Amino acid sequence: MARKLGVCTWTYGPRPLAEIAASLAALGYDGVELHGDLETFRAGDTARLLADHGLSILSLTPADCDPSHPDQAVRAAAVDYYRRLIDFAAEAREVAGGAPVVSFHGLVTRIKPIASQEEEDRHLVDSVRAVDAHATAAGVPMVYEVLNRYESHQINTGAQALALLQEAGAKAMTVLLDAYHMNIEERDLPAAILQVGSKLGLFHVADSNREAIGRGHTDFPAIIAALDAAAYAGPIIVECTATGPNPFTPVKGPDYLAMQETFLRESRDWLAAA
Repeated sequence: MARKLGVCTWTYGPRPLAEIAASLAALGYDGVELHGDLETFRAGDTARLLADHGLSILSLTPADCDPSHPDQAVRAAAVDYYRRLIDFAAEAREVAGGAPVVSFHGLVTRIKPIASQEEEDRHLVDSVRAVDAHATAAGVPMVYEVLNRYESHQINTGAQALALLQEAGAKAMTVLLDAYHMNIEERDLPAAILQVGSKLGLFHVADSNREAIGRGHTDFPAIIAALDAAAYAGPIIVECTATGPNPFTPVKGPDYLAMQETFLRESRDWLAAA
């Protein structure tokens, strides 16, 4: 099944978007998952810049915010940010003809509760419910991104994400699974994909070491077979990074960009042939 292929722009590090777009166009990708920096990007201008390179905004990944923080003001700021990100997606839809998927997750790197797990889980449900209502009214699709335990203390498996969305009564929000995170948390990756099934709204890929597909031990033929069995027709977003310390920065050294483009080329070739 042919699916659009995109790349998370944050994996390029502090490069101008025009430079990233030129690189991805040359590598044969269809679009980007744009980092949701609302201070830097304007929806219309960004969509047009990407279109000039034959690319589209497939999805939006959030900047840092904390929708389950025990401080109500912090939570309110997070919900407001997500509402503005949804508005950005709706504006991009007017230019590009299709709304990008907006990704939602907790604050990356917060791996334990500040208050209690139970309290923060309740806050997360409330924030998801509020953001989902705004997305539903705007007609913008959303996904909850499942992260591993070393990046988040909440929602580490597909099953947990399904339970969260059910409790929140979500209408616009489905699930984002990521092969890299799944490699850490899921007992059986294809089974987890099938369990999420029709609620799978977006899929990320990187091998078990977050390098290119084929450089780790993840069974990607089994994953693609599961995506086909689940009738997943959405984009596949590549989120590998150059090799090196600190998983939260893509800049690993002076030659990181050449390594990153090699990984993206290898992943794109593998996915195109799958």
